[in-house]
Amino acid sequence: MPQPTHAERSLVGRRSVLAGGAAAVLAAAGFRARPAWADGVDATRPADGSHRLTVMGTTDLHGNVFNWDYFADREFGSATNPDDIGLAKVSSLVDAVRAERGRGNTLLIDAGDTIQGTPLAYYYARIEPISKTRVHPMAAAMNAIGYDAAALGNHEFNYGIPLLRTFEEQLDFPLLGANALDARTGTPAFQPYVVKLVRFRGMRPVRVGILGLTNPGIAIWDKANVEGRMTFPGLVEQAKVWVPKMRRAGCDVVIVSAHSGADTSSSYGDALPWPENASTLVAEQVPGIDAILVGHAHLEIPERFVTNKETGAQVVLTEPSYWGRRLSLIELDLRWSAQHGWQVVGRGSQVLNSNTVPEDPEIVALLKGDHDDVVTYVNSPIGTSKVAMSAATARYEDTPALDFVNHVQADAVKKALAGSAAADLPVLSIAAPFNKDAQIPAGQVSVRDVAGLYIYDNTLLAVRFTGAQLKAYLEQSATYFKQVSGVGPYAPDDVTNAPTATAPKGTPDYNYDVVSGLDAPLTYDIDIAKPVGQRITNLSYAGAPVAAGQEFALAVNNYRQSGGGNFPGVSTAEVLYNAQVEIRQLLIDWVTAAGEVDPTVFFSRDWQLVANGTPVIIQP
Repeated sequence: MPQPTHAERSLVGRRSVLAGGAAAVLAAAGFRARPAWADGVDATRPADGSHRLTVMGTTDLHGNVFNWDYFADREFGSATNPDDIGLAKVSSLVDAVRAERGRGNTLLIDAGDTIQGTPLAYYYARIEPISKTRVHPMAAAMNAIGYDAAALGNHEFNYGIPLLRTFEEQLDFPLLGANALDARTGTPAFQPYVVKLVRFRGMRPVRVGILGLTNPGIAIWDKANVEGRMTFPGLVEQAKVWVPKMRRAGCDVVIVSAHSGADTSSSYGDALPWPENASTLVAEQVPGIDAILVGHAHLEIPERFVTNKETGAQVVLTEPSYWGRRLSLIELDLRWSAQHGWQVVGRGSQVLNSNTVPEDPEIVALLKGDHDDVVTYVNSPIGTSKVAMSAATARYEDTPALDFVNHVQADAVKKALAGSAAADLPVLSIAAPFNKDAQIPAGQVSVRDVAGLYIYDNTLLAVRFTGAQLKAYLEQSATYFKQVSGVGPYAPDDVTNAPTATAPKGTPDYNYDVVSGLDAPLTYDIDIAKPVGQRITNLSYAGAPVAAGQEFALAVNNYRQSGGGNFPGVSTAEVLYNAQVEIRQLLIDWVTAAGEVDPTVFFSRDWQLVANGTPVIIQP
């Protein structure tokens, strides 16, 4: 795939995107100058005589090149969600920053989760996989924009290490992971850090070290892909190893690109000895760091200062939301002295808004063919549906949409277990409301309609589960709901997404599971007037109370089975089936084979929210 050089893009891209001037573009995006410049002073040199280094950052791009919703088949965004997304938008902001600050005074880095998350990413991993002759669209875009480094995200491992290595080879910049270690040797499996030279006029070059850290949860979430091949120790522990090495190697500035949230927590509980979200801990506990680009948490942090507990130095943290909605600017003022060399004398950060700029026409032209191929694929018809099915209410009431997912998963498990020692086990299945915007229309059904129900690239497993384990599992799922005092009526947000110790900002929808039976109903009530741990009542299978020792085959996804969400029992249960088949593709294949989706085949209302035994009223 031909790509313009960085120099060509620098000239052509700026002319096409920055017709109104870089300053005007940045002002519209929310840029604020800090500190105020003295009159007549070069914009690359603050009034106090120091020099300014600007490090731009993205994170959690998740395969978004364009401002396009492949599941809705339209431009992304709405009146209620005005954010724009995608690298083509980010590229316009990058051009503006480089034009304003001088390209030689800037760097551009990413904090991971790049190659998974959209049909575009899936298509070039599974339908037409990248190879020596097929470049990943994200690699092509990031190369053309001119990234200097990127950290590994946990979703980089979703398609296996061989595809990740192919992606790595296609990049013009290093993919960093100081805490992704070879399981056999204990040495880094990826480059830990890179040093970039920044040259201010007439001065000794500034050696800027960029350290990449990824998430320990990879060992859980992608266990099937990494077990026995790589290990992922804690961010703090590995930063303590590498930051001193970087300083001894002559780094004047150390920037960390960390695929780990700022607010310390772990969705996997104590399943690992290292926290999932550890960026603040890194800043507090590892001396010698100037700034951290934060990723993984999908939050917007324009600027946060953390004090290092050993040195008292301030570390600036920033996180630019996700999907290319924002671009972070880390701004470091550097001063030279013969005695101390380059030192950071001022620091700050901010974020720029992508919805104020057009898409970079150079990126659009570069990848339009790839985009068009994916649009054609996702809009291809595969069957019909007798009625429309929506996931809009699946968080708080039993719906045909989620029962469809459970039916396909359970049906696949039952067929796979036929003839085995586990063939007689009743089959149950779990599913989560991943995408409340998902819609299966009445009439013709396309790939994107079905894929919208299951937006993650999970694979299917089955485990042996007892009635006691099932009850505990459902109790964990029910922590998703806030406790109420009566039957309502309530708005959905009044009862869902309860904050917990491991999810202080609210339990995400993907950590709420509905359980269904295949050959007979599994029925239960969730009493949200009761405290956590005492909410599941009337748990029955085929009309009879579930006994503690009763055994089932439970269809689960690899995220759950490997410990994601910290659901009890499932990660240690006997695995009955694991063919590494992607659930989304199972749904697509089921519709293709059946030709028609008929909810009467698989849907019945088997669970409900109650308060002290009386149904709760939810009014959207």
